[in-house]
Amino acid sequence: MLFESYDIQKYYDSHIESTTYLLRLLKHRGPKANEDNVAIPPHTDKSFFTILHQNEVDGLHVKTKDGQWIAVEFPPSSFVVMAGDACMGWTNDRVCSPHHRVIMTGEQTRYSMALFSFVSKLIQAPEELVDDEHPLRYKPFDQVELLKYYHTEEGHQAENTVKAFCGI
Repeated sequence: MLFESYDIQKYYDSHIESTTYLLRLLKHRGPKANEDNVAIPPHTDKSFFTILHQNEVDGLHVKTKDGQWIAVEFPPSSFVVMAGDACMGWTNDRVCSPHHRVIMTGEQTRYSMALFSFVSKLIQAPEELVDDEHPLRYKPFDQVELLKYYHTEEGHQAENTVKAFCGI
């Protein structure tokens, strides 16, 4: 869908061939009386895409462009797809990587699965996504190196990891 919407289908096969996946199972219990209710602090995913599935216990919050946090309510039979920092870099900021967090309230346990996709080749914005209205915003980068950078003090402190790592 992403490739079709920007008329860049010619990159699809190469992208799929270089993509690997990581599946994580997550468990968050409700906070005890003296605990903070933030189960996962605000962050963006360093993946290309994240596909999230959860049980009936909500907790995902996404930050809007105007800085407000909104709760994402989705039924247990659905999935949420979020672009990661690698996708934001590859699309030259046409697709944004949302800041999100998990807030727990109540006593129920939240179970979720997250499928993260990673690209093993050099990530570079297609020439079709660079023009006068959208000048090149990122140097080509390796996603593994982006992850390594994120785990440094500088990378972890950055408001926008991909821009701090390889922004122009």
